[in-house]
Amino acid sequence: MFLGAFAVATLVAGLALQQHPFYWGFGVFFMLMVGASNISRAALEDKNRALAHAQDEVKRMAATAERERIGRDLHDLLGRTLTLIAIKADLAVKLSPRDPVRAETEMREVAAAARDALAEVRAAVAGMTGATLGREIASAQTALAAAGIACIVEGDAEEIEHGAGAVLAMALREAITNVIRHSGARTCRIVLTRGANGLELTVSDDGDGGAVREGGGIGGVRSRLAAAGGGLSVTGDADGTELVARLPLEVSA
Repeated sequence: MFLGAFAVATLVAGLALQQHPFYWGFGVFFMLMVGASNISRAALEDKNRALAHAQDEVKRMAATAERERIGRDLHDLLGRTLTLIAIKADLAVKLSPRDPVRAETEMREVAAAARDALAEVRAAVAGMTGATLGREIASAQTALAAAGIACIVEGDAEEIEHGAGAVLAMALREAITNVIRHSGARTCRIVLTRGANGLELTVSDDGDGGAVREGGGIGGVRSRLAAAGGGLSVTGDADGTELVARLPLEVSA
């Protein structure tokens, strides 16, 4: 603004003194160029500040998303494993007076489960859960058997692509954790179906049922499925609880 006023003053003075335009015109041109340069520099600085602010916001959002991902992974990975460890440890305590050999076997399985949990935590923090549906079904059968719940499996996990299988594996883990902890069921059924409309994983039990209250675990599963283009439904009545996870046929790994 100061340079603009000075340029105007130079122009007025030159005209008033009837000087040749070369003398005062050059001064006016120089002042205008300097002023334009300053304006451009100020605009560039404003843009740089705005860009830096936007980059900081992107970093903050990325950090928040990463914390949420790790939180979901740890919840999904550890919930069932820690439940299994608790069940087997309690069983070992009860068996130790009358069957120390079997109690030792149970404690060895507790140690193995703890090592698996440690590896899963490290993988989750690194961003690679390594979950596969076939492996998760086998783990579910082991955990349900330890809890005294019969398990029936229908469908072939090997036919499910890796990307969809990884998402369904996490849904299965949360469902089995809830069956063991809350259902009081005698039987749990795991059904995999593949049709023209996509993939379905159904986990049902014959437990207490009733009104279903969704916690953070089910909410995390719902978010994962939605991000992959799928959905989740959970229903309960006097005959038990049913969880159905749906995915399109094509899911990115």
